[in-house]
Amino acid sequence: MDRNATKEKSYLIDSLSQGYLPEPEELITLLEGGIDEYLFQKANEMTLERKGKKVDIRAILEFSNYCRCRCTYCGLSAENPNVNRYRLSEEDIVKTTLEAAQAGYRTIVLQSGEDLFYTEEKICKIVRKIKAQSDISITLSIGERPYQELSAMRKAGADRFLLKHETSDEDFYKEIHKGDLLKDRVDTQKNLKSLGYETGGGFMIGIPGQTLQMIAGDLLLIREIGCEMAGIGPFISHEDTPLRGQKSGDPLLTRRTVAIARLLLPDANLPATTSLGVIDSSQLDLIFKNGANVIMRKVTPWSERTKYEIYPTNFGEEKDIKTARTELEKYIESLDRIPV
Repeated sequence: MDRNATKEKSYLIDSLSQGYLPEPEELITLLEGGIDEYLFQKANEMTLERKGKKVDIRAILEFSNYCRCRCTYCGLSAENPNVNRYRLSEEDIVKTTLEAAQAGYRTIVLQSGEDLFYTEEKICKIVRKIKAQSDISITLSIGERPYQELSAMRKAGADRFLLKHETSDEDFYKEIHKGDLLKDRVDTQKNLKSLGYETGGGFMIGIPGQTLQMIAGDLLLIREIGCEMAGIGPFISHEDTPLRGQKSGDPLLTRRTVAIARLLLPDANLPATTSLGVIDSSQLDLIFKNGANVIMRKVTPWSERTKYEIYPTNFGEEKDIKTARTELEKYIESLDRIPV
């Protein structure tokens, strides 16, 4: 890269650090690379300034792998006949959440496919039971729901809601979500903001057909919505989906995107996604110096854990919730970060 191009990109990164809202074409120049070291340095500086060295450890409980959606990239798709489906009882969801709280977790993500078996009444009942017995923060990740249901869940005590948009391109969204509309997803995200949830969004890197223009649009969309959390991880193909055998997303491009997200959303919580570690564990180590400040650990019961497979995952060996958390704390400390 010539000196002028390097200087222009450096100036753009500095401008982002100071609150500048870029054009998509400007973000594309950074996504193309060529000045990664400086980008990562500025993202790390912003993280340390706004978040310090703390890494927030959050529990994630995958309570159902039923899903009404037919997304082309997801192993839980309603069109996949090979999934061994399960649903946890209300009692098991509450019990596991309380075990996570006792192990030291302060936030739990209650995640499922878009499973309408869990009605507004059931979700609210679960949330109330958890809140009555602990002070753990509850993030719901259950897909699109009507405004009135989201309002009821918020009143019941849900604190946060995670709903990734996956792509900001309307036509591509319809293609990978089998006819669903991006507008419905974004409207739901805006409803969540209006109801006072801490709102989480996010998207994949490297899904076949994606362009850098789309990724730039994704970054600007999470900035527009004002997401307090954004999960950005590489695509990994699942053998029981239409995208079987496709190349995984690029870890380096993922790290660039997370770094840019940190500059665009200085106070957001940016997770180190599991998918990045599946592709290359060393990339997961690096992401904490590229803008990430959150990591999630599964607390799903081992009897069901391997059945929740959006993409192929190394589930490791069975450990109890407390032991797994202790090991994760040591891992974070080894990266010169502070687990919280």
